[in-house]
This record gives sequence, C-alpha cells and structure tokens, in this order.
Amino acid sequence: MNRAPDILFAYKVLFSHYGKQHWWPAETRLEMMVGAILTQNTAWTNVEKALSNLRKADALNFQTLENASREEIIEWIRPAGFFNQKSAYIQGMISNVRNKFGGSLDELFALETSNLRKELLSWKGIGPETADSIILYAARKPVFVVDAYTRRICTRHGWIGEKTKYDDVARLFSNNLPEDVQLFNEYHALIVQVCKEHCSARNPKCGDCPLECFLS
Repeated sequence: MNRAPDILFAYKVLFSHYGKQHWWPAETRLEMMVGAILTQNTAWTNVEKALSNLRKADALNFQTLENASREEIIEWIRPAGFFNQKSAYIQGMISNVRNKFGGSLDELFALETSNLRKELLSWKGIGPETADSIILYAARKPVFVVDAYTRRICTRHGWIGEKTKYDDVARLFSNNLPEDVQLFNEYHALIVQVCKEHCSARNPKCGDCPLECFLS
C-alpha cells in the first residue's frame, strides 16, 4: 500500500531549501507553448538551443510561424530532436489558434479550465503533460503538471505505484494543496531541481537530499 504523504509539507521543505525557481523560462506565452512541445523527449539544454535559433530568426510570433515552411521550422528546432514530428505539432498548434480562436491566445485561454484542457488535448502532439504545462504556465490556471521527475519522486517515496495513471498523480497534488497557480508553478520547478541534484534516474544521491526525511 502506498504511504499517504504530506504534500504541502514536502513543498515547504523544498521551497525552504531551494527558494524561488522562476520557472517557466519564457519571454512570451507563445514561446512557452512552443517550448512545451520542444521539450518532449529531450533535455531542456537542447530546447534552449532550438529556442535560440527561433529567436535569432525572429520566429517566435504567429505570423512568422504561420508563414514558415516545414523545412524552415525543422532547421530552427533541429537541436530539440524529433524535429519532423515537432515541426508538425507546432504548425498544427498555430493553425488551431488561428482557425478556432482568431489567432488570439486571450480567446483560447478564456476557456474554462476543463474545456481548455479538452481543446488542447484534441491537438495533434499535445498530451496531458504538454497540455497542463500550457494551462499552468501560459494560461496561468491552477493545474498540476506531472512529468517524469514527479513520477520518480513519488514512486521512490512510496506515494504512488509504478502504474499510477497521470490524472491520479496530478490529483494527489491538486487535492492536497491550495488551488494556487504560483504554488503549483513553484512545486513543479522544485521537483525538477531536486531530481537534477539528488533523484537522478540512476544512482540517486539520497544523502543530504531535502526529501530524505520522507524515506522510510
């Protein structure tokens, strides 16, 4: 049986140790949305290179991305890997915002949270993690983002099982925290940070980890 964690206390421990993370690192909502697609199945360092290419090309705007060819987008985002798929996802995203919402992110993000999530999940290449990242960081609505880091922390501490579904992991956090966008933002970023420093996929360094107190 999984242990019932004190989710809020774990957040306070991490925040006390690391402080504010200032995440998501994007200058605009569109850049954040593009970054959420680019970060699928790759390291953030690779995403940064792709975003840098897009900035240099002044391509992080609807008009440029809408008018760019698939080949141009592929070259810009090549460092992020899976560039054929991701270029199609980006073009699909731009097309959906243009055709369904008049090219207005304000109109898109005015949707009620559950309807916004349903809309995003209907777009090719947008799964639950990408959709929730967009909702939290671009739309600034309180949903908890579950990624590989979150699963790693939760399974290693016995908070969830190996096969726990995405939405059940998200509810573990959202049901045990105040419904606050900034808190959800910080918590996700703090989990990423503690995994980078201590809870790596291989050879985790549990000694001196701020969450060591949650291990049995």
